[in-house]
Amino acid sequence: MMTYSAASTRYDELPIRRVGKTGLQLPVVSLGLWRNFGDEAPFANSRKVVLDAFDHGVFSFDLANNYGPSKGSAERTFGQIMQRDLKPYRDELVITTKAGYPAWSGPYGAFGSRKTLISSLDRSLKQMHLDYVDIFYSHRPDPNIDLYETAAALDQLVRQGKALYVGISNYDRDQTATMIKYFNEMHTPFTVNQYSYNMLNQQAQTAGLIDYLGQHNAGLVAYGPLAEGLLTQRYLQGIPADFPIHRTNKYLFDQGTAAVVNQLNALNRIAEQRGQTLAQMALAWLLRSQVVTSVIIGTTNVDHLHANLEATHNLTFSDDEVKAITAILK
Repeated sequence: MMTYSAASTRYDELPIRRVGKTGLQLPVVSLGLWRNFGDEAPFANSRKVVLDAFDHGVFSFDLANNYGPSKGSAERTFGQIMQRDLKPYRDELVITTKAGYPAWSGPYGAFGSRKTLISSLDRSLKQMHLDYVDIFYSHRPDPNIDLYETAAALDQLVRQGKALYVGISNYDRDQTATMIKYFNEMHTPFTVNQYSYNMLNQQAQTAGLIDYLGQHNAGLVAYGPLAEGLLTQRYLQGIPADFPIHRTNKYLFDQGTAAVVNQLNALNRIAEQRGQTLAQMALAWLLRSQVVTSVIIGTTNVDHLHANLEATHNLTFSDDEVKAITAILK
């Protein structure tokens, strides 16, 4: 393989947002390595997508200890790219990982105990050939322990220099409030909650999470912004019965898929009037709020990557568009 040299124009491509008044800044679009970046994917293609993303201004890469498949292999893939190509650019990158979902056998392979989180980050750093990550997340709240233990473990990892900032993921408003209280007491640099958020699933907004984060100097990083591809033109004619809907979006089908298809077509007509694809408008819609610091896209196709990044060319909505879209989403 040829020696990689990053594009000199990489910071001309995407807007960059600051999280509250913290020192953390993110591109409005991040690349997630949830699926199809593991050991079952061709390494050459994974490398191509990651490097092309960086060349176009995506300097934030999101992973977790269980991403693959197989579990952990996405971190190993990224570690190879890091060693081979991105090591000279480490100081420019925001690399994030998480622990909380099953990653190895036994009682410490999941959730949010001190042992689980500390062991997991040690594994992740080794697999990615890193000395530290920029954000380390608790991937989900642990219902079996006091959240203070999770907060204290994250605090310890920052003080050890293994993470620069801490984050939480899949914590609702009340759980977020509890964690922010603990982090404030510990003077821990908490920055973001990574949460499921898309045009069809706006619970992060309606349940008050986004407003709460904004009031407490933190941001929201949205995962699943296209609802597993539902918010693309692919399903305007119908949604198959075996559509792999994410657990956080399953309620969208409570009234049947035909109602969702009607919504998608109505939204697509507005997107066409804006000169955007449905996917581009869906990403732009989330970024209307400055509290939404970044949206995480997942793709293994460079053309799809470029198309998604073009969403940032039009992030403004007229009052009439907001009214029309809001009516469709009710």
